[in-house]
Amino acid sequence: MPSVSDAARSRTSPYRQGLSSVRCDWGLSGARAISGGAAAVVVVDVLSFTTTVSVAVDAGITVYPYRFRDASAAAFAASRSAMLAVGRREAGATGVSLSPLSIRRAASTGTLARVGRLVLPSPNGSTIARALEGAVPVVAACLRNAPAVGRWLARLAGPVAVVAAGERWPGDLLRPAVEDLWGAGAVIAGLVDAGVTGLSPEATAAEAAFRVVLPTLRPSLAACASGQELTLDGYGPEIAVAAEYGSSSAVPVLTDGAFRAA
Repeated sequence: MPSVSDAARSRTSPYRQGLSSVRCDWGLSGARAISGGAAAVVVVDVLSFTTTVSVAVDAGITVYPYRFRDASAAAFAASRSAMLAVGRREAGATGVSLSPLSIRRAASTGTLARVGRLVLPSPNGSTIARALEGAVPVVAACLRNAPAVGRWLARLAGPVAVVAAGERWPGDLLRPAVEDLWGAGAVIAGLVDAGVTGLSPEATAAEAAFRVVLPTLRPSLAACASGQELTLDGYGPEIAVAAEYGSSSAVPVLTDGAFRAA
């Protein structure tokens, strides 16, 4: 019997959700399964890659996604005349990292404002975006820009694939992260509010999860496992940025290797 990954690549596979105009799945494998024939793929990594991309693009910063923060990332950043984001602890109070707060600060006062280009490593959302680039338009969405992304997607002709990035357990196993389910659902809710129909059951479930959590969005983000992890590590203030639902109208689209406002 073929594996799930083999079946997902089949044009007739049920894992493609090919009968639906709005599809939803998890992680890189899910993205590959549902992206076939899509007009766009939306990557959602709320804590924190796509939230950070949203904040950067709002400030006019071009963002190059990259998987790992290593020597190759440094070389890549140099080739693009871009700043390389470092780890949160390495960044301290003044450096640039995956933290959206560091981007907000540096975009207005620091070197990043002068350079205008950032390489942003992330093992989750960034990896998915880079893997799909060239095959289909890739959009970075979070709670901040979900309504704007939904309106933008509603104008496209063709199915839309929404991917909740999730995180990685040791052993490279997917950990579904509920904040990414809420973010994916927020994008899908934006599509529905714009009159789009034809949701897959998976997309319907994500939309419902978002609408249920919306009245308690910020405390729920703080209470979920990923939010608690940020708080325990000393980065709890970032959660407030992730919870800025609908605050951004910019739609970051991956073009020539970088996210820029559509």
